[in-house]
Amino acid sequence: MFPRRQAAAPFPTADENDPNFPRGVPILPLHSLGERIAILGPSNAGKSTLAVALSKKLGIPAVHLDQLHHLPCTDWQPRPEAEFAALHDAAIHEERWIIEGSYSRLMPQRLARATGVIVITSNHWLRFLRYLKRTLANQPDRAGHLQGAKDSIKCGMVYWILLKTGNSGVKYAKVLQEFGLPTVQCHTATALNNLYRIWDLPVGR
Repeated sequence: MFPRRQAAAPFPTADENDPNFPRGVPILPLHSLGERIAILGPSNAGKSTLAVALSKKLGIPAVHLDQLHHLPCTDWQPRPEAEFAALHDAAIHEERWIIEGSYSRLMPQRLARATGVIVITSNHWLRFLRYLKRTLANQPDRAGHLQGAKDSIKCGMVYWILLKTGNSGVKYAKVLQEFGLPTVQCHTATALNNLYRIWDLPVGR
């Protein structure tokens, strides 16, 4: 059990005329998340793109955990677990970071260092279509791409997206209760797009 941090004070709500943010739901200003922001969410929800946008906006380095977990110039071959854990722990002990990726086994120490959290989820069919699009396009400059890797459609990833991560929002909610961090949640693609507008984030791929 980790020590519970004091909950943040209430923040202004989003535009109440905006149907994508229900009346009374607080949308935190970006500065309230501090300078160590953890972005959580299932595969292909938009974490990598958001991390890059925040990095450009705030001037804080973005870290993609998939890049730490896999060996460059491979077909997404995982590193030895101890090596990945060491890279992860080195990254979270920096003073400023935006780290995207879940890897729940390493999440407690990451959230213990974080100053704010963003949780993004969306419909699993939408995420599956994003996976197909990005894999077939195989763009080496896309956010979060593994250096030297060539994307290919994998049955394991299809299974993961369509069947294993349907209730991911519930899982993240349970974890976050332990930490009391300022948190922003977007559970639809429309809400995420609106967040880009509210925070005036650069749009990229």
